[in-house]
Amino acid sequence: MQSRDYPAGRVAAAKGGRSVSVCLPARDEEETVGEIVARITELEGVVDEIVVVDDGSTDATAERAAAAGAVVVRSAGRGKGDALWRSVLASKGDVLAFCDADLRHFDNRFVLGLVGPLLADGRLGFVKASYARPHGGGRVTELLARPLIDLLLPEVARFDQPLAGEFAGRRHVLEALPFVEGYGVDLGLLVDAVRLLGHDGVAQVDLGERHHRNRPLAELAPQAREVAAVALDRAGVELAGGPPRQRPPVSSLGR
Repeated sequence: MQSRDYPAGRVAAAKGGRSVSVCLPARDEEETVGEIVARITELEGVVDEIVVVDDGSTDATAERAAAAGAVVVRSAGRGKGDALWRSVLASKGDVLAFCDADLRHFDNRFVLGLVGPLLADGRLGFVKASYARPHGGGRVTELLARPLIDLLLPEVARFDQPLAGEFAGRRHVLEALPFVEGYGVDLGLLVDAVRLLGHDGVAQVDLGERHHRNRPLAELAPQAREVAAVALDRAGVELAGGPPRQRPPVSSLGR
């Protein structure tokens, strides 16, 4: 699938009375979050709500997101997965799309390409992004996640960007999945979605090029550890420190 196959007019026409929320987890992303929110607000007729979960920022992330038109939810800084889980609780859409808040040169094809397939094809319950990285990046993906997936989790080996922060799902699907609290959440959700829905219920869409802030190697080590823990846990390996901490499925909360 290609994002260009889902122009705004086609996506709006396919909504059929359903609502769409776009959720962005953010921590110290004042340089980019406002521009991203402002661009998404241009999708009138497609996007009904933008939710930014401020995951313990110490800068003006929350203020810039709110000024650009987002609903801002404050979180205690427990990690990306916790922020994503809270965005499911806080949002109202029938279809939810998630994007990272550190993207540069944000293009609305990201949102359209993620929610379009879900609105157009009732067989799909979860959509994962694929993209090119023109300026490098993806070190944790290529050096850690992909080898572990090939060895232990072949059911998700077909996905080009298993750690991508850009994905979308129907509310009832996302509410049925647990959310690992840390950076392993994206891999955990992908594996769990495939196991819940089967291969035919999960699609991959090419969003084109993705530009984001590359983090220094020292910041990637904790992320790599969390990703490895999720991969091993989902493969049934008993970890010395116990399974990764995760938030329970929203559906189990009796909402």
